[in-house]
Amino acid sequence: MKLVRHGEPGKEKPGLIDSHGQVRDLSAVVNDIDGTTLSDDVLRSLHDHDPLSLPLMGSETRLGPCVGNVGNIICIGLNYEDHAREANLPIPEEPVVFMKSTSAISGPFDNVICPKGSKKMDWEVELAIVIGKRAAYVTEEQAEAHIAGYCAANDLSEREFQFDRGGQWDKGKSCETFAPIGPWLVTRDEAADITNRAMWLEVNGHRYQNGSTAHMIFQPSFLVHYLSQFMTLMPGDIVITGTPPGVGFGLKPPVFLKPGDLITLGIEGLGEQRTLVVEATR
Repeated sequence: MKLVRHGEPGKEKPGLIDSHGQVRDLSAVVNDIDGTTLSDDVLRSLHDHDPLSLPLMGSETRLGPCVGNVGNIICIGLNYEDHAREANLPIPEEPVVFMKSTSAISGPFDNVICPKGSKKMDWEVELAIVIGKRAAYVTEEQAEAHIAGYCAANDLSEREFQFDRGGQWDKGKSCETFAPIGPWLVTRDEAADITNRAMWLEVNGHRYQNGSTAHMIFQPSFLVHYLSQFMTLMPGDIVITGTPPGVGFGLKPPVFLKPGDLITLGIEGLGEQRTLVVEATR
C-alpha cells in the first residue's frame, strides 16, 4: 500500500493511493497514519478494504507529511562512501548518528523556508525508514520485521549552522521545513527489496544528485539493528539513512539554495517531491 496524509497543514487526514493514482480517504477506518496504525496487524486490516470503496478526494487535495505524530527523526550521516569523500570526511566504520527536530517536518510539495541569516542552505535526497514496531536490542535478522515501510525525504541542511557555529550537527538540520517527507509511505510488503533503488535530486531543472541505495555503506536492516543497541525505536519514528554525492557544499565551487529555487527529487518506487524555497517571514 501507499499511505498518505491529506488536507490542510495540521489537519491532515489518513488516506491511501488507489490503483489509478488517486487519493482515497481512510478517516472512517483509522484516525491517522502514525505510530498507532503502523503495526503489521493494522496494516493487514487496511489491505482488506477495497480502495475503490473509499471516498475519492479531488486532484487538488494537498498531501502532507506521510507520517504523523513522529516521536523522533534519527539521521545517519556519511552513509555513502562517495558523499563522505566529497565532504572531505573519513569513511565511517560505524554509522554516524545525529537527530533532527520533528518540528522540521513538512509536506512533499510545501514551500521550504530559507532560515534567517542563512548563507549555505543545502539539499540531500534520502531514503527514510518508518518504524512500525518497538525495537530494542534487535538483531539484524529481526530488524526488518520492525519496519512499517519507507518514504522519500529531503534532509535539508544549513552548512554554516552545521559546521561553523560550534557544537554538533543538529542546529544545521532542524530549521522549520527542513524535513519534507513523502509523498507517501510505501509499506514493507509493497516496497519489497529496497536495497537497489535509483534516487535523484534537481535544483531548477539541473540534476545534482544521481545515486542508488545500492551504494549505502550500512543498509536499512543493519541500521535498525544498530540504532536499537543505543535507543529504543518506537512506532512512527523515522530513520533518514544518508545521501549520495552531489550536495551543494561538495561542488567546486559550492552551490547553495536561495529563495526562488525549485527542488525536485525522487526515489524509484517511493514517489517524487517538488518544493519551492521561500524567504523566512517570521
